[in-house]
Amino acid sequence: MSFVINFKSHIAELFAQALREVAPDAAQIDILIERPKQASHGDYACNLAMQLAKPLRKSPRDIAQALIAALPASEVIEKVEIAGAGFINLFLTKAAKQAIVHAVLHAGAGYGHIHLGAGRKLQVEFVSANPTGPLHVGHGRGAAVGDCLCNVLHAAGWNVTREFYYNDAGAQIENLMRSVQLRCKGITPDDPSWPEGGYRGDYIADVARAYMAMETVEADDQRTTGKGDADDEVAIRHFAVAYLRREQDLDLRAFNVEFDVFSLESALYSEGKVEETVSRLVASGHTYEQDDALWLRTTDFGDDKDRVMRKSDGGYTYFVPDVAYHLDKWRRGFVRVINEQGADHHSTITRVRAGLQALDIGIPKDWPDYVLHQMVTVLKNGEEVKISKRAGSYVTLRDLIDEVGCDATRYFLAARHPDSQLVFDIDLAKSKTNDNPVYYIQYAHARISTVLETWGGERLSLLQADFSLLDSEYETALLQLMIDYPQVIESAAQDLAPHLVAFYLKDLASAFHSYYNASRFLVDDEAVKCARLALIAAAAQVMSNGLALLGVSAPEKM
Repeated sequence: MSFVINFKSHIAELFAQALREVAPDAAQIDILIERPKQASHGDYACNLAMQLAKPLRKSPRDIAQALIAALPASEVIEKVEIAGAGFINLFLTKAAKQAIVHAVLHAGAGYGHIHLGAGRKLQVEFVSANPTGPLHVGHGRGAAVGDCLCNVLHAAGWNVTREFYYNDAGAQIENLMRSVQLRCKGITPDDPSWPEGGYRGDYIADVARAYMAMETVEADDQRTTGKGDADDEVAIRHFAVAYLRREQDLDLRAFNVEFDVFSLESALYSEGKVEETVSRLVASGHTYEQDDALWLRTTDFGDDKDRVMRKSDGGYTYFVPDVAYHLDKWRRGFVRVINEQGADHHSTITRVRAGLQALDIGIPKDWPDYVLHQMVTVLKNGEEVKISKRAGSYVTLRDLIDEVGCDATRYFLAARHPDSQLVFDIDLAKSKTNDNPVYYIQYAHARISTVLETWGGERLSLLQADFSLLDSEYETALLQLMIDYPQVIESAAQDLAPHLVAFYLKDLASAFHSYYNASRFLVDDEAVKCARLALIAAAAQVMSNGLALLGVSAPEKM
């Protein structure tokens, strides 16, 4: 039997061929292949006949019969049935399901990778925290979701660039400079002269000490040396930005997150990109002058009101450099751009897209995409934790990593839909029980590794196992889940939803633990033993692949 790795895609292609024969004029219709909720309804179902009923003016059942008759032969399909008003249910052969074990073991770390992106260029901007303090748990959620999304999109065949954009000037950076300068002069936040917008965390004192000691700091995109002069505001500003960028890099490295590109807002001004963008918008005819300000007619592009671009004092509003930055992304050739940001950025989506549309250069109206995450509440001993020794006013990402480890932090921050509120329970994340999903999944992988180590055989020999012996309910459940894995990656990539991988891994671990508790693997019958070991080795491979997408380790011992 030839191996089919993505059954859903294979069946969709069969129906595409049938559709070209039955209804050639409707060949562009989307073909939806789904997994029925009830096993009795088959392994896959297709509602194509229902979709064609209106355009063909025929009953769905008649269309379903015609489609089935036109389906090309496939050795993985055992039977096809019509159900209800015209649903088409398909049943896979046992041999096709069992052969997935060989497919997984043969593909190894590449199992599940698909060609959805076809190598096209895609950029994901995430974290993008201004360098004014340590990364907080909200930044951590953005880092986890953004990085996992990049991993999923890479597995789906996209050419992914990870980008970090930040503001190294403006009011927040001015407050940072002033706070560090006061600390350099021995003034603390308790002093009445401390500015209202000043930063009060202990980290400010660390920056000041390093600057006065003339230390050299080097971040991934910054390098500078302290001058030890408490009156040199320019030097203090540069040093503070570089120092805190380095701290961010250290936090992100501890979180297993790295970036390909760093972009600075100041560069958009110094390189003339903001002025060029404004000139282009004026030339496009979508701007007007009113009240000594320059306005963009964003209502032409779906906004609820027009937006000021240049204020009466000559300064630009914050969305103007955003438009310039995204124009730069477009020019860099990214077919797709995804911004992973906090939910407080929701209001910027319409105006940034409107600004890009107003340039009249062919940028799609839904470009870029956005993934917005909600807030994180941290619990410990059943009570909310709100402050950090290091930052003072909030819980930092490093606090969580130090408390529960990188694996648990990444999993918990990425394991829910970004648009949902997240409660991070430190006690649960640290527990070694089945209630902790990270422990539960990693323990499944470690259990398999222990069984295989006890066996001690050559794992490549498992490719020759007799997979037809895998027919118990527990084995069938594991086989079906492994079959589903490429489709999970496809859904996670299409919906920009990496949490689907986390959900899937819990189900896979659960199916394995049930199998482990009901079965023996190192049995006397050599053929049965090899078949079962091959199955769990394949399950471990899929677990490892899925955990890698989440940036979580797959331990062999626990």
